[in-house]
Amino acid sequence: MNQTSTSTATLADQLGAHFSRFRYADLTAENRKAVKRLLLDYIGVAVSGSQTESGKVARAFAAVTGGHAEATLIGGSGRVPAMQAAFANAISSHSVELDDIDVLALFHFSPPVYSAALATAEQAGAGGKDLLVALAAGCEMMERLSKAANNSLRNRGFHTTPTCGVFGATVAAASLQKLPAEKIVSALGLAGASSSGLMEMYGPSMQKRFNPGPAARNGVTAATIAGLGFTGASTIFDGERGFLAAFTDKNDPGQLVAGLGQPYQLDIEFKPYSCARPIHNAIDCALEIRRKHSPDLNRVRSIEMARHPEWAHYHQNKRPQTYHEAQVSLPYSVAVALTDGQALFAQYNNARLPEPMLLRLSDLVNIKPDASLPRGVSCRMTMTMEDGTQHVSQVDYPKGSIQNPMNDDELRAKFDSLVHPVLGAGRATEIAAMVQGIEDVADIGQLMQLASMPAGR
Repeated sequence: MNQTSTSTATLADQLGAHFSRFRYADLTAENRKAVKRLLLDYIGVAVSGSQTESGKVARAFAAVTGGHAEATLIGGSGRVPAMQAAFANAISSHSVELDDIDVLALFHFSPPVYSAALATAEQAGAGGKDLLVALAAGCEMMERLSKAANNSLRNRGFHTTPTCGVFGATVAAASLQKLPAEKIVSALGLAGASSSGLMEMYGPSMQKRFNPGPAARNGVTAATIAGLGFTGASTIFDGERGFLAAFTDKNDPGQLVAGLGQPYQLDIEFKPYSCARPIHNAIDCALEIRRKHSPDLNRVRSIEMARHPEWAHYHQNKRPQTYHEAQVSLPYSVAVALTDGQALFAQYNNARLPEPMLLRLSDLVNIKPDASLPRGVSCRMTMTMEDGTQHVSQVDYPKGSIQNPMNDDELRAKFDSLVHPVLGAGRATEIAAMVQGIEDVADIGQLMQLASMPAGR
């Protein structure tokens, strides 16, 4: 029994009952495809991120803490406790700014949910079908809570990926541990006790990379300790001091349980560019102007970027000092897209930051609010040349969005570009094939072994 009980079913009670009944047969074909596509993308991004400074430190931390060898460190060697693997892999998967995105709050499903699920699946010796169920359940939980809490949550300075992600990670881990409804309810309460993450994360430090790590780890912790009998508050969402009351000024609790038992549509978007998602519209504008007009960049007089007021005051840093700052700089991202014709992780490199042309173009970018733009992330770029010629591009739906999706070939090309330099082309092919047929994989440990560093490297 939970510590707190009421005569009426709480939101957590309803969610616990819902997710305890979740089965592979309940997954729609669309959701099975969505979570499998994201699984491939997650592994590619995490493999690449594991080789960054933040990824290496996270892996080292997981290794030095010791404990039972239960789960794999992606892009590394050896095995560590599941909680520590979830922690490190979540940080790795958030370290190159290429992880997935949702539609409403621009949060990332995979660092907390997939990291917790894969570590727990490996620990439990679970197979592919159980993994898909856990991934879909965890993503649904995370998105439901975000819909209930945003945009107030974000506007108050809380980072949605970890604050809501810990609940998704908890449900994913609980699913793989086959917890009954009442223990899922307790696990949700305990997840709420460890929900955290602030938007005070930008700048030259690794702060942003850290945020999903505790969420993934705490999700595994909450499910595991609840499974052992530790009880949590069933009023974690709707209590007077619960999540919604504490983290938001305005909320919609009904979103947490709307349509329970009915097919749930997961809207997962993907990133083609290695930077903050609200910047992608601006990059697409720059790439379109570059493609259509091939402007002489030495003769650009000004670049005006109209943005919706919702995002106009973000990402304005014209002189980033580290690649971490560059990945949240709209002026730098536009500059590098114009010069290179792409904005991948290679473009966000500390050695590139002082290049004269990038500095010049970044300085020319001026961001102006424009409430007439249709979406929060909409951008309209006007490039004015020295002779007065103007080139204009407006992008409302960036590449990788639901309305402008990356197809399977584009996702595979992204995956290959991230995995080949680390694990090699042969290993990348094996991983992609196993993900494609994940339903038939008897032990997820086989997949995770492929995502680890080969012996001798």
